[in-house]
Amino acid sequence: MMVETQGDFLFTFAPIFMGGIFILVFGIIIFTIIKSIGTWSKNNQSPRVNANAKVVTKRTSVRGGGETRARSIYYVTFEFDSGDRLELQVNGQEYGQLVEGDYGELNFQGSRYLGFIRHS
Repeated sequence: MMVETQGDFLFTFAPIFMGGIFILVFGIIIFTIIKSIGTWSKNNQSPRVNANAKVVTKRTSVRGGGETRARSIYYVTFEFDSGDRLELQVNGQEYGQLVEGDYGELNFQGSRYLGFIRHS
């Protein structure tokens, strides 16, 4: 008799648990999409800025690996003449061409990197 009660509990609890997991995963996906659209919209509404800046530091962040393909994300921190700093995500080619200490004109829009023209 005890086994039937336990079996009934599993048949009752399992669908509720799986449904909760599905809702959680779906909610995270929707939240990520909405956040990405908000960032994209905010960047589009921001003015394009050209300012003198110096490359202060560079870093990478690796996502994935193990069972999935690893992906590197590249960041560069720029320092403006005012002393303010801004870290922007750049592509791998830009990351490789920028050197700490480079000084030039940084072009960006919100959190979107548009380019860097080095001054000699």
